[in-house]
Amino acid sequence: SLVNAVRQITAGTYEGNPKLNSIQRNQDVLNYAAQQASVNSPELFNNNCSLMPVIAFLKDHKAETLDAVVAIADKFAKENSSPDRQFLLAAGSAGIEAATNIVVREANRTMLFYVYAAVTLFCLITFRSWRATLVALLPLVLTSILCEALMVVMGIGVKVATLPVIALGVGIGVDYALYLLSVQLHHQRQGLPLSQAYRNAVSFTGRVVGLVGITLAAGVVCWVWSPIKFQADMGILLTFMFLWNMLGALIL
Repeated sequence: SLVNAVRQITAGTYEGNPKLNSIQRNQDVLNYAAQQASVNSPELFNNNCSLMPVIAFLKDHKAETLDAVVAIADKFAKENSSPDRQFLLAAGSAGIEAATNIVVREANRTMLFYVYAAVTLFCLITFRSWRATLVALLPLVLTSILCEALMVVMGIGVKVATLPVIALGVGIGVDYALYLLSVQLHHQRQGLPLSQAYRNAVSFTGRVVGLVGITLAAGVVCWVWSPIKFQADMGILLTFMFLWNMLGALIL
């Protein structure tokens, strides 16, 4: 912060004397050191001296590190802010990433809630059966949970770029259930028992569901060998979601 720069400049003015590596009582000395700091380190305060950042150099920008820094800074700000002096969060790349993480963390659950609510509503309209809707949703829920577990294992964070991919898996995954359940319910409403209606549905559209799932997975699995890490990670996630949704629709 500006405090460190002023101390170093003051000591440097007096041939590096360690006794002068301090905040001096003399206002003229302080003024000179601050003036030199504005030339050498202009990022330490603005021209009208209404803003002075405290810069922290972090070991990494992982979510755990950023959350810890935000918690400490927020606690300090609440304890030390006053009407004349306010401590605010945060600038720089780490501050932007921390703010983004907070928004994404809230948006992730909200997004999944709205996606599943929309899928549930349209399944109820399409099937006119809460049991069929439950059958369609359970494989999607399982895939969403397993997908987040896979992200943890692979060290992929939930961020702005990965957020739509999670929703995409739910939106595309319900198609498999639509193909199968439409045929199964048609046979059940004609009087066939559940086992026979399921067998007819699998024999009629099951091959198509398998073909669609494998085709979609084959289209994105090639991304795994991409030199771009994000694209490679998305290739693994999408392949996993397409295949698991397909198996969930056929089996569960």
